[in-house]
Amino acid sequence: MNYKTLFTPIKLGKIEIKNRFAMAPMGPLGLSDSEGGWNQRGIDYYTRRAQGGVGLIITGVTFSDCKVEHQSMPNCPNSTYNPVHFTRTSKEMTERVHAYGSKIFLQMSGGFGRVTIPTNLGEFNPVAPSPIPHRWLDKTCRPLTIDEIHSIVKSFGDGAYHAKRGGFDGVEIHAVHEGYLMDQFAISMFNLRTDEYGGNLENRLRFAKEVVEEIKSRCGSDFPVILRYSLKSMIKDWRKGALPGEEFEEKGRDIEEGKVAAKLLVQYGYDALDVDVGTYDSWWWNHPPMYQEKGLYRPYAKIVKEIVDVPVLCAGRMDDPDMAAQCIEDGTCDMISLGRPLLADPDLPNKIRAGKHADIRPCISCQEGCMGRIQEYSMINCAVNPQCARERFFAYNPVLQAKTVVIVGGGIAGCEAARVLAIRGHKPILFEKTAKLGGAFNEAGVPSFKEDDRALIRWYEHTLKKLNVEIHFETALSREELEKMNYDILLIATGATEKRIALGNHQKILTAKEALASGGANVGERAIVIGGGMVGCELALWLTKDLNKQVTLVESLDKLLAVNGPLCSANSEMLKRLVPFFGTNVMCRTSAVKTTENGLLVKNLDTQAEEELAADTIILAVGFDADQKLLDEMQDADEVYAIGDCKEFHNIHSAIWDAFEVANHI
Repeated sequence: MNYKTLFTPIKLGKIEIKNRFAMAPMGPLGLSDSEGGWNQRGIDYYTRRAQGGVGLIITGVTFSDCKVEHQSMPNCPNSTYNPVHFTRTSKEMTERVHAYGSKIFLQMSGGFGRVTIPTNLGEFNPVAPSPIPHRWLDKTCRPLTIDEIHSIVKSFGDGAYHAKRGGFDGVEIHAVHEGYLMDQFAISMFNLRTDEYGGNLENRLRFAKEVVEEIKSRCGSDFPVILRYSLKSMIKDWRKGALPGEEFEEKGRDIEEGKVAAKLLVQYGYDALDVDVGTYDSWWWNHPPMYQEKGLYRPYAKIVKEIVDVPVLCAGRMDDPDMAAQCIEDGTCDMISLGRPLLADPDLPNKIRAGKHADIRPCISCQEGCMGRIQEYSMINCAVNPQCARERFFAYNPVLQAKTVVIVGGGIAGCEAARVLAIRGHKPILFEKTAKLGGAFNEAGVPSFKEDDRALIRWYEHTLKKLNVEIHFETALSREELEKMNYDILLIATGATEKRIALGNHQKILTAKEALASGGANVGERAIVIGGGMVGCELALWLTKDLNKQVTLVESLDKLLAVNGPLCSANSEMLKRLVPFFGTNVMCRTSAVKTTENGLLVKNLDTQAEEELAADTIILAVGFDADQKLLDEMQDADEVYAIGDCKEFHNIHSAIWDAFEVANHI
C-alpha cells in the first residue's frame, strides 16, 4: 500500500502533529525519581521513541492528586508533589523530544478508585463514587466526598499548569476509560450517588467536565486536552468481563450511551478522543493479549469518528502498516496509537516510512515485559527488546577486541545472542541441529493466535542474514567436535525437552510439540490434553478454536494456570475463560492413571473415583526439562555460558534477556 497518508500532518486543537502515529500511553513505572520527577531512564525512554519517528508521544499515566487517595502509583511522576522538580525534569525531556520534531502530551489520571492494584499499592482503604466492591480485594470502597472531588479537579489544573511550564504540548486525561475513578463516576453500575455527581448521564460526567474546564481556565483555551475514552465497558457482572463474540447483557456503559457521552465530552471542550473499549473487570479488552484480533478497536473508533467533529485516535494491536493506512484512508480514525509495538521497536514509524518493513521487530503481545512487569514489579520493559526503558544503561557495549563466539542452538536465545554479538563487532558462528531457526517457537507459533511468534522468527532470520552471521544448519555439535574448533567463547543454547510421564505403552500418546508440529494431522477428532499450564491451555484452545476438535483438558491442581501461567492478569484471565468458552471439557483436581483401549483412565483426586475418557489421542503438556547434556560435557572448558531454556526452562522474556545480557558483555 501507499503509506503516505500515515505521514501527513494533523492538528489536535491548535497543535500540529507531523504524522499520524502516536505513542499510546503505558504506565511509566520505574521512570520517575523519588521526588515525582522524571529519572534518566524516563527521559531516555521517551526521547528514544521521538528519535524513532513517532509524531506524538503520550506519556504513561501520571498523578496530580496528593491528598485523596494518599498514594500515587509507585515510581510514576507526580506533577504537583514537587512542582519545581517536576517542571525542571520535564523540561529536560520535552526539549529533547522536540528536537526530533515530535510533540509530547502528559497523561494525567483522576485516580484508581476501586481498581487499585494491590501488588503496587498495598491494601489501603480504596475510594470510589459509592460504596461498591473493589476489583481485586474483598473490600467495599469508601465514597468520595464532594470536597474531595473538588480537590482532585483543582489538582488537574495545577498539574496541567506545571506540565505546560515543563514544555508539554498538551495533556491527555485518563479518564472516562478502563473503569478508573473518573470512569466509575460515569458508569451507572458503579455510581449510586444522589447528589450532583450521580443520577443522569450529565451528572455522572460532571467530574470529567469540570476537569477539562479547570485545565482550560489555568492553561488557556489553546492548550490541547484530549481524553482516553472507552466507548463500551464489556462488563457481564462484577469482576466478570465478556469475551469476543460472546452474547451478554452489558452492565456497564453500552454503545448507545457511549455515543451520547462522546458527544457530551466533546461539547465540554475535549480536543480529541483516544478510543478503546473495556474496564478492569474485562481487562483483556484494554490490554489485549495475542488471543484478541489485530485492530480490535477499529469498529468502536469508527462509531465515535462518525458522530464527533474532533480527531479520534485508535490503538489496539495496530502494528500492521496496511491496516493502519487503511484506517486513516477510510475514516475509521485520524491517528494510529502504538503502545507495545513501540516498546518492541522504537524505530517502527521511521522503518515504515523508509519501506523497511522486514526490519521491524514485532511485538508478540505476551505482556511479559510490559503489563506483567508493571503489575508485579512496578516497572515497564519489553520481553523482546531488553533495551526498552533501559536505553542508556543497556546500550551496546563497544568492542575493544573482536572475538569468535560459537553458539550452539538456533532457538530464540541463540538468535538474540548472535544478533547482539554481530552488532557489537564480534564474530558469532551459530550451529543449529535442525534445518531452521526459532527452536520451540516454530511449534509455539502454529496456532492462528500466535502469528507474531512466527513474525519474530522471520525477523531474526532477516536480521541475522543482514548482519552476515555465519549459520550452520543440521549440525549437532559434541564436545569432541568443539575441541577441534578454534573459538574464544562458547554459548550453549540447546533449549529444553518435553517431559513425558508413564501412562502405559500406548501409540496414541503425543507431546504438545509433536501435535503442533503436525498441524494437528496426527491428533484425531477427540483429544485429551494432560496439563493445564500455559502450553496445555493454548494447545486446547488451538485444537477447539482452530481445528474444531473435541478436547478434554486434565489438570491435577485445583485450577487452570495454577503454575507457569502468563505474568499479566489480562493474558491469564482471558486464556482461562477462552478454554471452556470454545468447548473444552475442563477437569481439574484430576490425574491421569493409564491409557486404555478407548482412551485414558483418570482419577478424581478428591473422591478417588476413576473414570475412562474416550479419545483418539492423548497429548502431554506436563512441562520441560532443560537440555544440559552438552553443558555438562563442557563444564571444564574456558568461558562457557548457558543461555535460554538449557539453563532453566522459563519463557521468551528470560531467554531473550539472558542472551542479551551475556552477549552484550563479551
